Amino acid sequence: MHYAYKYRLKPSDAHREELDRHRDICRQLYNHTLYRLNEYQEDHGELPSMTTLRSELPDLKQWWDDLNDVYSKVLQTVVERLFDNLKGLSKLKENGYGVGHLKWKPPREFRSFTYSQSGFKLDKKGGQTVLSLSKL
Repeated sequence: MHYAYKYRLKPSDAHREELDRHRDICRQLYNHTLYRLNEYQEDHGELPSMTTLRSELPDLKQWWDDLNDVYSKVLQTVVERLFDNLKGLSKLKENGYGVGHLKWKPPREFRSFTYSQSGFKLDKKGGQTVLSLSKL
């Protein structure tokens, strides 16, 4: 059985500001990826694959400097999040529910980002668990 741990963070004001900045960059990437998905669908008549949009990330980093500040695996999970949302909508539609389309995320609706597999370290030596996140 796999477990997903959730930890309540108690960051300093400086860390909180940096976390908020990373969260906002992820939100902007989500919105940009949604725009690219819709644009691709209009041009080609079909949805792009997740790999297609994820492979655009290195090119985006060339002109969007803020993306270089966020760990790359986090950026990839933002694209995966968009496709997971699409999959959820399509399942609802298959079950007979009326669904619309994905909308842009304002800052108050994008509350998290995900470090999966790597880019983080848990230190439990001092009796209190300390979480270290890459590029933060």
